[in-house]
Amino acid sequence: MKYEAVIGLEIHCELKTKTKIFCGCATGFGADQNTHVCPVCLGLPGVLPTINKRVVEFAIKAGLATNCEINKYSKFDRKNYYYPDLPKNWQTSQYDLPIAIHGWVDIDTEDGRKRIRLTRIHMEEDAGKLVHSGTNIKNSLTSNVDYNRTGVPLLEIVSEPDLRSAEEARTYMEKIKTIMQYIDVSNCRMEEGNLRADVNVSLRPVGSETLGTRTEMKNINSFKGLEDAINYEVERQREVLEDGGHIVQETRTWDPERGMTLSMRSKENAHDYRYMPEPDLPPIVTTDEQIAKYRDELPELPDARRERLEKDYGLSDYDAGIITGSRASAEYFDAVVAAGADAKLAANWMMGDLAKNLNAENLTIEQSPVDAKRLGAMIGLISKGTISSKIAKKVFKEMWTCPDDPEKIVKDKGLVQITDTSAIEGIVDEVIAANEKAVNDYKGGNKKAIGALVGQVMKKTRGKANPQMVNKLLAQKLNG
Repeated sequence: MKYEAVIGLEIHCELKTKTKIFCGCATGFGADQNTHVCPVCLGLPGVLPTINKRVVEFAIKAGLATNCEINKYSKFDRKNYYYPDLPKNWQTSQYDLPIAIHGWVDIDTEDGRKRIRLTRIHMEEDAGKLVHSGTNIKNSLTSNVDYNRTGVPLLEIVSEPDLRSAEEARTYMEKIKTIMQYIDVSNCRMEEGNLRADVNVSLRPVGSETLGTRTEMKNINSFKGLEDAINYEVERQREVLEDGGHIVQETRTWDPERGMTLSMRSKENAHDYRYMPEPDLPPIVTTDEQIAKYRDELPELPDARRERLEKDYGLSDYDAGIITGSRASAEYFDAVVAAGADAKLAANWMMGDLAKNLNAENLTIEQSPVDAKRLGAMIGLISKGTISSKIAKKVFKEMWTCPDDPEKIVKDKGLVQITDTSAIEGIVDEVIAANEKAVNDYKGGNKKAIGALVGQVMKKTRGKANPQMVNKLLAQKLNG
């Protein structure tokens, strides 16, 4: 029997607020253990939480950016369970009335564009962090608790089980990350736990509409880990089913060192958490005017920007997709074009020399030594014929280590392209006289032989001759 995977993701996105969701403690990453804590986030008796308004704003913007319906009446609930990193023995979350519902995002797959439905987006507080003595909870003798992360605001973005492969799951999570970065509600630094996923996986016979028994893998915080964990779990469940066994509904953990999932505990259902309305927090009432205000504050989102680059500038779907992969990259491109660069040349330079240099030095585009205005000006010099594409590579190399404008570099280095026919003609004549074989090959019908002659002219002019003019002059003289 053939099986298909049914996958749903619960993505936890840490919001980039300065303070926690229900108290004034700092949210900064990397502080000494248990220094960003207070009676509220430690759950001490007699304290009262207050809602961080910025969290509500970010949640609504995230809902609007993912095509959700915003609930005008929303409330917090207590999710009751015991775990050492949860000091109150409940998590303040949302249950039946979340802030946003019924959204969707589109992803690109091998079979074309696919819509992934979102069940809900809700606000909640993060738990603390267990610091294990071993590499993971399964092989540790002791665990300590750091409560710095307790109360850090999270959005939980819950998808429908619309994903069918590890590749689709990764693409979907990458899309969510891109959107959250575009709207500037999260840093999405996965290595710091800003973005992580709980993954639900089940198998069912191909053609069946009935969902199989699912397992959940907790707190996966890398794209590679996401793919590897799903692929392993799918194969594990397939082997169990093909051997006549039954899948146990349980929570499992991903062990990247061993490349396998390990059982942790039986999986709870919603009723096991004994949800109850949070009595210490008022409901969140949002007006149409507030929703409209937040919608107006959203930037141009990835899909809309990608469509614009294709329509307005004629970029390919692939090129537009790469450029709009991050907000910083998309804004850099727009700034290069605004500086006078041809859009297609701008795309080529960004995905070529710029990307190559950034990758070599492990820099982000925001850290590029060549800013968008200077790159745009340099590309403008190519379009004007001031420099050739070959010379531009030399200019770009200089710009990488020198803050001067490209015009000054071209002037100081004597790199202005030679476009005077008389200045090139004498060199063309010398090259023809010195390359009898290539000339005879060309006249004998091998038109590609002109390339060697062009190369010789460019070499003699140190790359400064206009290549099109060189080709034209050579063709005239060889055909004359």
